[in-house]
Amino acid sequence: MSALKTVDWQWQNAVAGSVAGLATVAFSHPLDVVRTRFQVSDGRTSNLPLYKNTPHALWTIARTEGLRGLYAGFYPAVLGSTISWGLYFFFYSKAKERYSKGRAELTPGLHLASAAEAGALVCFCTNPLWLVKTRLQLQTPLHQNRPYSGLYDAVRTILKEEGWSALYKGLVPGLFLVTHGAIQFTAYEELRKVVVEFRSADSEDDSSAVELLGHSVSLYSDDHTFYCISQNTIDYATLGASSKLAAILLTYPFQVIRSRLQQRPSKGGIPIYMDSWHVVKETARFEGFRGFYRGITPNMLKNVPAASITFIVYENVLNMLKYARRKD
Repeated sequence: MSALKTVDWQWQNAVAGSVAGLATVAFSHPLDVVRTRFQVSDGRTSNLPLYKNTPHALWTIARTEGLRGLYAGFYPAVLGSTISWGLYFFFYSKAKERYSKGRAELTPGLHLASAAEAGALVCFCTNPLWLVKTRLQLQTPLHQNRPYSGLYDAVRTILKEEGWSALYKGLVPGLFLVTHGAIQFTAYEELRKVVVEFRSADSEDDSSAVELLGHSVSLYSDDHTFYCISQNTIDYATLGASSKLAAILLTYPFQVIRSRLQQRPSKGGIPIYMDSWHVVKETARFEGFRGFYRGITPNMLKNVPAASITFIVYENVLNMLKYARRKD
């Protein structure tokens, strides 16, 4: 019976994570396109228009490329995000469960190990999708190569022109980006613990952490319960945004390196950058420290609110699944 409950819990985490990832992508994709274009804009290539800032980029893309431009690479982004979040929450909860055996609670180090383990597994599975997404987002009227018509055409063309190894360009900085999820989830867990302890100090009864952060579905039943859910939604949004901010500031240069590596080769088939170290050297030489943080403004605008949405959806979908299981 215990093993069956464990499987149910892991399945619920996977479903909640997938729904959360889908909601996040739909909300934030235009900013993701802008971020990617800023990240690879090193001032030395002519494949992209010059954008002054984030609003100018959004306006220019909407005016010259329409809605299709703002949502370029949307399908691989949805697929990659849904798979990534689903697998991530699943592997993360499974790792936490394994590390929890024989311990009263997990230390920050074990939270970090759980998140890193989950992130590395997801990275190997989804790198081809992120590469295709990046290339579709970088296609503009100025692009010299024949444009990809979609996800399938992109994968087929890459395999034909560059081989299987091309689908794993950017894997090395992608593995370093595992620390992003590790930092985010560790910060989320620790901040969540602080909020729970603060609430429990003010609470007269012995409510569990789940109840203190609003997992009880019965809260939907009347006017007072709606207030409670709203307050807890603010908790989840704040925790998600704060943990995401910390992760972005520490890991953003790896995102720039990965995007630059994943660009489509020139018309002659020559890659713009050969490897991660080449990106680091060229970026530092021609752009300095600021080059490693290109596109951070749309990245912040995209990811900080998106992290709030992700955790709000995740916690509430998980809550509904648990409630449905209790009814059965």
